Amino acid sequence: MNNPQGPDDTSQTQDAPRQQISQRASVNAEQHGLRFDQIAAQLFPDFSRAKLQQWINDGSLTVDGEQAKPRSKLKVGSTLALEAEFEASVSWQAEPMALDIVYEDDQVLVINKPRNLVVHPASGINSGTLANAILAHSPANAELPRCGIVHRLDKDTTGLLVVAKTLKAHNSLVAQLQARTVNRQYRAVLCGQLVSGGCIDVPIGRHPTHRTKMAVIENAAASERGKPAITHYLIAQRFKHFTEVSVKLETGRTHQIRVHMAHIRHPLLGDATYNPRYQRPAGIDDETSDQLKGFNRQALHACVLSFIHPSSNETVEFKCEPPEDYLKLVEVLQNISK
Repeated sequence: MNNPQGPDDTSQTQDAPRQQISQRASVNAEQHGLRFDQIAAQLFPDFSRAKLQQWINDGSLTVDGEQAKPRSKLKVGSTLALEAEFEASVSWQAEPMALDIVYEDDQVLVINKPRNLVVHPASGINSGTLANAILAHSPANAELPRCGIVHRLDKDTTGLLVVAKTLKAHNSLVAQLQARTVNRQYRAVLCGQLVSGGCIDVPIGRHPTHRTKMAVIENAAASERGKPAITHYLIAQRFKHFTEVSVKLETGRTHQIRVHMAHIRHPLLGDATYNPRYQRPAGIDDETSDQLKGFNRQALHACVLSFIHPSSNETVEFKCEPPEDYLKLVEVLQNISK
């Protein structure tokens, strides 16, 4: 449903509120031997490296209950504990925007994100994002790290995304994501015909030369190796030249599904970043080819999201059907497969 717009006053200029952050995370096998500050950046991605460095130096961020130097090498299984006072950034501006709200209470907000919507401001993008819309809908979210956004969807990926509305909910959802207990399932259309489902378990990191892209990075020094990334997929429908799959994420790396599927040579249909060259499938007419070529975004939709509710401690689950353009694409593929 379309939610009513937020208040007319879109500026967030009040004194920055302070909130108490309490988070914990453990060093995994891939992080063994890395520096404290490097691991902290991986385990607490909601905060800048400068802020984490400050907390390490003043003892707000500790290792196994002890203060440690930023360059200390850590061991697998060590526990990092963050107990700090966070001063919220209010530089992002509230912008009234229609939101497709699937669920909302005083702790969480679940949104069905449309295509062509960036989740939060970044370099060169200061407005028109989901974060700007959230601030208009819920001004109190200015008090939270990243306005309560705990995970992201790419600009042209559609579907379900949860936003925390309180610090309690934020800490809970971050801990669940780190523990890999948040269930996220997607529908995707891949190029080529898959024989069966499977699991892709290869690390993902920033592309060494194209910095706006991600890549599978396996054979590198420990400090340069990608972060662990695990994607499970099952065949949902087989088409001529294409396959629709159901995907479940165990981790949540940037562009994870897109990179992993390209890695196994079955990139997402319409993905201009990881599948830039359109190849006309054999045996299809001009009209059908134009329809496939005209699907100008990655064919990816987040259809299921479940997590433990921060207040009730019970698992809640949300589902949403793909948007019209995705459903039309599947219809086209079904027709060429008859």
